[in-house]
Formats: sequence, structure tokens, C-alpha cells
Amino acid sequence: MKKTIIKGVLFGCIVALFFACTPEKPEAQAVVIDKEQIKKEIQAKEDAFAELYNSGELKDIGYYADDATTFYQNKAPLVGKQAIVDFLKSDLVNNSNKISFTTNDVFPSTDGNQVVEIGSYKVVDSANTAINTGNYMVLFEKRDGKYVSIREMSASDMPIK
Repeated sequence: MKKTIIKGVLFGCIVALFFACTPEKPEAQAVVIDKEQIKKEIQAKEDAFAELYNSGELKDIGYYADDATTFYQNKAPLVGKQAIVDFLKSDLVNNSNKISFTTNDVFPSTDGNQVVEIGSYKVVDSANTAINTGNYMVLFEKRDGKYVSIREMSASDMPIK
């Protein structure tokens, strides 16, 4: 009986020692997401894209990821940055309209690596008269420290003719 008690106490001490010597796992650092800062960053991307588009010089577009897909109205999806840029260039031929974007809200992921943007756009002619308005959604992903569009779609507010 004494041996059983001694074995039990010894086993209990070994188990206690094992748990006492097991290093604690460090708690995961909580990522602080500044939604307002992300919204400013996304709006700056929209402003830069509009400026580039309105200039008619579509070069060095850092807005889209190489594997981006965009869904325009009444068109098949445009897959890949080059297809999107080619479409935008063809849209600029004989086009003096200007576009602007407003970031209405952003929904960042918990780690901040992806952001869904909800926004609105406005297209004006050379007399600054609105000829098209609408809304859009963009899924941005942070790559190499910068947000790039990987998926986007838009919808016009204008009635179908």
C-alpha cells in the first residue's frame, strides 16, 4: 500500500513538473485596424486612378492586380490587368468625359489584408453635366504593402434606354 501511495505521489509530481515546465504560448498580437486610415488610403487610390483615366494616358496603372477581374455592365467579365487596361484604352478613344469616385465605406478584414470598398461614381461631359452616375464595389488585397483591386463591379443609376 505504501509503495502504491509513493508511486502515486511520484507520478503526480512528475505530471505537475511537466506542466510547470511547459512554456506558455505567447498570446497572438491583436492587429489594430484603423478603418478611417484605410478609407483615406482607398480614396487616394480612387483619386489617382480617376486622374490617370481622365488624363487619357493609361500607363503605369497600379490600381489593378495582374490577376484582377472586373465586371462591367452588359459585358463579359474582363479577366487580367491587361484585358482591363485594353478595355479602358478603347473606352478613351473619342471620349472627353471625366470620372470621379467617392469611397462611401470600407470593410477591412480582421488582419487588414483585404478590404471591400463601397463607393459611388460620377461621369461628367465637357460642360460638367452629369451623364452617368452609379455605385460600385471593389475587393482590394494588400500585395507588397499596397492595396490593389482584385475584383470589382459597378451598376449605373441611369435608366436603361
